[in-house]
Amino acid sequence: MKICRLMMFLAIAFASVFPCVRAFAAQDPVPDDKCLECHGMKDLTVTNAVGRVRLLFTDEAMLKGSSHRTNSCVDCHRDLRFAWEHPDDNHVVEPVNCAACHERPSATAGAGVHGVALREGTISAATCKDCHGRHDVQRHTSPDSPTYFTRVAAMCGQCHINEAEELQSSVHGSAAARGRRDAPTCIDCHAEHQTEDLRKASSLKIAGQVCGRCHASERLNTSIRATRRQVGTFLESYHGLAAQGGSTRAANCASCHGWHKILASSDPRSTIHRDNLSKTCGQCHPGAGLNFSQGRIHVDYASTGELGLVVNGWVRRIYLVLIVGVIGLLGLHNGVAWFQKVRAAFRAPGRTVVRMDDSQRRQHLVLLTSFILLALTGFALRFPDSWLSWVFGSEDTRRWLHRVAGVVLLVVGFWHVFYVMMRAEGRRLFLDMLPGFQDWRDIKANVRNLAGVDAKKARFGRFGYPEKLEYWAVVWGSIIMGATGLMIWFKIDVTRFLPRWFIDVAVTVHYYEAILACLAIIVWHFYHVMFDPEVYPSNWAWLDGRVTPEWQKHEHPLEEQSAEPGGKSAASESSGSSKERGTKSS
Repeated sequence: MKICRLMMFLAIAFASVFPCVRAFAAQDPVPDDKCLECHGMKDLTVTNAVGRVRLLFTDEAMLKGSSHRTNSCVDCHRDLRFAWEHPDDNHVVEPVNCAACHERPSATAGAGVHGVALREGTISAATCKDCHGRHDVQRHTSPDSPTYFTRVAAMCGQCHINEAEELQSSVHGSAAARGRRDAPTCIDCHAEHQTEDLRKASSLKIAGQVCGRCHASERLNTSIRATRRQVGTFLESYHGLAAQGGSTRAANCASCHGWHKILASSDPRSTIHRDNLSKTCGQCHPGAGLNFSQGRIHVDYASTGELGLVVNGWVRRIYLVLIVGVIGLLGLHNGVAWFQKVRAAFRAPGRTVVRMDDSQRRQHLVLLTSFILLALTGFALRFPDSWLSWVFGSEDTRRWLHRVAGVVLLVVGFWHVFYVMMRAEGRRLFLDMLPGFQDWRDIKANVRNLAGVDAKKARFGRFGYPEKLEYWAVVWGSIIMGATGLMIWFKIDVTRFLPRWFIDVAVTVHYYEAILACLAIIVWHFYHVMFDPEVYPSNWAWLDGRVTPEWQKHEHPLEEQSAEPGGKSAASESSGSSKERGTKSS
């Protein structure tokens, strides 16, 4: 019975309260004219808790002329959306949250010095309305906006008074006042919303990202008739080189030219005026006199007329000619001598043991040529600003050379498969290249030898583990590079069957496999056939297929003799030749 009475009471209470809740929920937002009934009065004020009187008047004409003209009052003052929510004398109105509509600018502003200061409790730090205004917000392209380029200094000067005054008297401020749109303002150097404090910025950041934004522009420098290459010549100077080397004390642009009050060198107030240079340089170089301070920081040899630059330029030219001439002649002398010794080593008698037949040498030569061209054109495509792109010309040329070389590599791969399947020497090569347990024992023996544990080295047959590693690495790399290269080339066709991310993965695999292959060739293959002191400058087997019996016995002692194509061994060839010579002589 009690439960029934309780349920009846709750039903009556709900029936009484529900219409009220529904009425409140169904209320429309407060219209602007309702707000302006009070806030349109010019003498409407309120006194806060600390006794400060605030004017609450809102100019309707100003509001309708702003960029927020289509917004209603409660679109911004969301805590006052309904009439019954209007605050009484004890209610504190919430600040307008601009991030509700301007999310990205608010987020970047929050990461700047002003946003950080606000979070740390500095109530005087600038907010959105301090820069953009309150009810009179205008686009930055409007001359009436506080963020218009001719008014930015005055806007920032509300808080940064001295800095604004210095900027307005500088060459930058004067140019902006004359209406030059490309003149830098506060937000061009300190960033627009994520405002930066540049006092602790590195010299490289100041030169490259702050001053360099304008002064590295050839178009701008030409339009203002300024000396070109200010940033480049600074980086080439001692200060720039020290900064690039990690120095935090090296002078930057502002160290000499100033931060805000930047003036022309002809202005007697300028820190780089002839009469002030000794004082400016003396900040870092105590005792710097007139002769020291007259030295140029921005040395541009394209400039003419100044005696020091003319002398310096001619000395530079003379030394360039001297370097090219002397080093060129020395290099020519030693190059010819080296070539003669290489030719003599190649023609030396005694290389009678056959290591590669004609077909193998041709395959190797085509593989070598296509691989090198693939590497050079591939990295030229990957790094279009490098010297490689200049060597191979336009992007189209590089791309097609790369594709042609790739096709050649695939062709030589099929050629080798055919050779292995159809030729007896090819089948023998394949069987000799198969890895076995002996290779693991050879690796262990050589590792112990290289570590100085055991003086005994591994003894190889026709091919040891170094050749086998190279052979199967080429097989693996050709398959991987060929498959990914074709996917990238025919990406439109591939994406008819596979997701687009397969192409992205193929590009990544192709790039890093190319790095792996090139480094493996340089570190492993080039050592064994070129850089090893016992074969330098080259193992000539790749050219004529032959090595000396001494090398054969030293490197492959378990292979007694190397078979010639057709089954004739080098040893038998040598023996037959001796018999023939003996018959003729007799």
